[in-house]
This record gives sequence, C-alpha cells and structure tokens, in this order.
Amino acid sequence: MRRLLSILLICAPTAVFAQSPAGKPVRLIVPWPAGGTVDGVARVLAPRFSEGLGRPVVVENRAGASGSIGEAAAAKAPGDGATLLFVFDTHAVNHLLYKDLGYDPFKSFEHVSLLVTSPQALVAATNFAPSSVAELVAYAKANPGKVTYATTGAGSSNNLNALLLSDRTGIAMTHVPYKGGVPMMIDLVAGQVNVMFVSAPQAIPQVKAGRIKALAIGSANRIPQLPDTPTVAETLPGFATQSWVGMLVPAGATKETVARLNAEAKKALADPGVRGKLGGQGFDVVGSSPEVFLAFARAESEKWAKVIRDYNIKVE
Repeated sequence: MRRLLSILLICAPTAVFAQSPAGKPVRLIVPWPAGGTVDGVARVLAPRFSEGLGRPVVVENRAGASGSIGEAAAAKAPGDGATLLFVFDTHAVNHLLYKDLGYDPFKSFEHVSLLVTSPQALVAATNFAPSSVAELVAYAKANPGKVTYATTGAGSSNNLNALLLSDRTGIAMTHVPYKGGVPMMIDLVAGQVNVMFVSAPQAIPQVKAGRIKALAIGSANRIPQLPDTPTVAETLPGFATQSWVGMLVPAGATKETVARLNAEAKKALADPGVRGKLGGQGFDVVGSSPEVFLAFARAESEKWAKVIRDYNIKVE
C-alpha cells in the first residue's frame, strides 16, 4: 500500500493538486528581498520544483517586517498547493516580537521540509581595525557603544547572535537594523557599519573578493570555503550560530499535497547539481520530513523566547 501511494504521489501531480486549476502557475513566496539567502535557495530549487510538478514555479519576493509581510500574504492564500512559502529563521520568532502578525506561524501553515541550514559568519568591514573575536572584544570594551552591528531587524538571528556575543563577553554594541541581507551587506562593504553576523553563503563571496573580512565562523568546525577562518567557539567555547531555510504551504493543504511537496523537495535536494551548488555556497543540505521541520521550528521558537524576554527585544 505504501509503495502504491508513493507511486501515485510521484506520477499523478494533477490528482494531488486537484484543488487548484490544472496548469496554474505555482507561486513561491520569498518574504525577503531578491539576492538574499532565502531568495538564493529559492532560485536554485524553483526550476526543479517546476520540472517535478509539471507547472511553472514563479518566485515572488514580498519583503518587509522581518519576513512577516510575505508570510501574512501566504497565510491568506488557499491551501490548494498553488502557493509555496520559503521562510528564514525569523519564522520561529516573529510571533514573539509583533503584537498582531495576522497569522500564526504554527497554525496558519503546514510545515513541509527544513531545506538547508548554514553556519553564520561574524564578518567586519575592511576599514574596521579588529580582525578576530578577541580583538573585537578588546576594541569594544575600550570603546563602549561605538561598535555598530548590522541586522535584518529586531529579533533576527543576526540580532540575537550579536546579543549573545555581547552577553558572553560583556561588551556593548550599537544595533543598526536593515530591511534585508543585501542592503546591510552593501553598507558593510562600504564601511558604514562595523560588523555583523550573516549566513555563510552571503559572506563567503564577499570575503573571497576582499570586500569584507571574516572574523569567525559560527559552526562547530572550520568550513572548507574559508579554511583559515577560526570558529567563534575557538575563542568562546560552546558558541554556535546558524541560519536556516524551510518550506511551508498555507493551512488547508491536504496530507497528499504536503507529502507530494515534501517528496519533490527531497528529490530536488538529492540532485547532485543542486547539492553541489548549495554546498559550494556554504549551505548544509537537509531535506527533512514535515514532522521534523515542525518540531525544529517549535524548538527554535522556545530557544530564542528566553533571549527575547531577557533582553526585552521589541520591534522598533
């Protein structure tokens, strides 16, 4: 029976997506600007999804409010399989920061798959003197509040990890929020801000081009793309930072639709070309089950809730 169901899911897309008109393009909503981490993953996977589903898959960027504007738009869409949503790590914390999102992160969607994770990198402008975590801490202690750090908004992983760094080291830095990863990277390259935590795939090309410098990597071990860059944990044992991208669909999608989309995600991520491209950029390919992704997102929410409360983080 299981084998028969698998065959039906793979071979009969119109049966699974019978709720939506045949041939209707699939919207893939990315709640962040073009060129950022989530958008990059979407652009790699969209063509594979299109092939597997037998429909055009169109990436639609709906940026703003730490991803919540795009998520709210997706939550209002029918659960007919014609709308997909790729989310970043803010998906698990926005409900702790905004009074009225207009959706519930766990009730308004079906969690399809945790697609990729990546370590975050602590990077700095080339005109900023410190070139290591130890030097950054020493400089910040000698210049309280003068070190500026960029983020994609209050409660973002960039923000939370910078606060954890401050907590571990006793330093004070000044928060500079941006609307997305691209504008904050532009200002870091220009030397308008000093440092930031950012996903490794965004950092690696800029570091290799000499536009910014890497102070440390947030993974447990050094990464092959930047082998000479130490981990944060080499200076601060146990300190780890990561970003992640996951796939959701609006609530109301049938179990068959969720299963089919999960199968397509796993198939796309198993493709050697896709794995090579994402891996080369610094992503760790996952491709989880819906149940694992939902549990992961809930755990992330619980993990950061204490930090948000302790630091009284509010959306400005």
